[in-house]
Amino acid sequence: MIVFKKSVISLITISTLMVPNQKANAQTSKSAQLDSLVHKANRLGLFNGNILIAENNKIIYKDAVGFAGASGKIKLTEQYRFHIGSIAKEFNAVGIMILKEQGKLKLEDPVSKYLPELPTWASKIRIINLLQYTSGVPDVKWKLVKSNADNMEDLKKIAKLDFEPGSQYAYNNNNVFLQRRIIEKITGLSFTAFTEKYLLKPCGMKAAIVDPLASDKFVARAYNNTHTEDELTYPINGWVAVTLDDFYKWSNALINFKLINPASTKQILEAAGPDQQAGLGGGMMDGNQIIAHKHDGTARNYQALLVSAVPKGRTVILMTNNQQNNLYNFNVAIQAILDGKPYNQIKKTVLSGFGTQIEKMNGQEVIAFYEKMKKTHNDEYSFDAEATLNEIGYNFLRQNKFTDAILVFEHNTQLFPESGNVFDSLGEAYYKQGDKEKALLNYKKSIALNPGNGDAKKIIAQLSSRL
Repeated sequence: MIVFKKSVISLITISTLMVPNQKANAQTSKSAQLDSLVHKANRLGLFNGNILIAENNKIIYKDAVGFAGASGKIKLTEQYRFHIGSIAKEFNAVGIMILKEQGKLKLEDPVSKYLPELPTWASKIRIINLLQYTSGVPDVKWKLVKSNADNMEDLKKIAKLDFEPGSQYAYNNNNVFLQRRIIEKITGLSFTAFTEKYLLKPCGMKAAIVDPLASDKFVARAYNNTHTEDELTYPINGWVAVTLDDFYKWSNALINFKLINPASTKQILEAAGPDQQAGLGGGMMDGNQIIAHKHDGTARNYQALLVSAVPKGRTVILMTNNQQNNLYNFNVAIQAILDGKPYNQIKKTVLSGFGTQIEKMNGQEVIAFYEKMKKTHNDEYSFDAEATLNEIGYNFLRQNKFTDAILVFEHNTQLFPESGNVFDSLGEAYYKQGDKEKALLNYKKSIALNPGNGDAKKIIAQLSSRL
């Protein structure tokens, strides 16, 4: 046995007490930065909702910010449930895979096997087409349809599909509607009852609710910037509203294969093609492990985002009832904070505050106004991204104001010289103006910065053959 002298023990004890817990301090610093990011955005009117962030599989930040409805009288709490738009489609996708694993359906089965009341085109559509949005079935007629029964009757009247199943991709809600009806036909349960029994309960999601009503407590009500409140219900049903905690439980259930196995998960996580979505939105697997999962959803003025980086034990959940179309910007800033990198505060866009005024300007006036705003309103408005001037440039392009568009796009290339996208936009403007040489030059610059720009490559090949 080794015996330390008393003086040595004292020194060790003192030194241990004096060394700060660097990991704890770093975590506190991250939480403080996250809090600053969220609450500053709220003060600018850019975020009203609930947020949860986990790192190393532990929740490090959770907050409810703003109000539960348009009146601004009731504050949000973590108990509130939000509609999550397209993310709710994950529940029917997982439900289909549960039935597949139980041997109650095959993904290659035709839809007509379960819904024989549909026209003959249903025999061409396979269940896998519904999961991959490649069915060719036309979208829901949202302005006319009032219920599930209405929508089914509308489907029965469709004479032909928009395209041959499996030949194209078209993201629409009739793919989701048909998945839910197939689940009901096979199980004999309503989609709500199936969801509660086989999805919510196994995950321990005690607060989540399917198709909430106005009489239900703790349901956030969505509203626009004029404080007009949305309707709560939707023409076709099956939409799950969740709290932060239940949303996190759902994400973890997917990651840990609590409901379906890795092979089934892969089929609804990885899309069939680039720039497409699968049943779980999008993501990537390495063997039998999920590496990444990302899904966003919008329903009227509700908006939600789920981003999981599984090797880091990192999950970001954002839900808002006052859509500002900035949740991906939040995620970029959050990821930077978690990685210990510099980040940009969430700010207003110039177009959101001065869109009507800008529409009356020519290209040179836009540039002068933009640069003046950068000097005088940099704390409130964002000038860190190319999107604002790009959008203004395309507005000129749609009006065939080519000179104005080119002026704005050229200025954008000076501000963001490392962006292949801005040179692509400038190339398009020159192409539409008829200046093929300058169009080719800028498309080539775009490819040099972004070699994956397939559309630019095609245009370069066309232009090169003509010059």
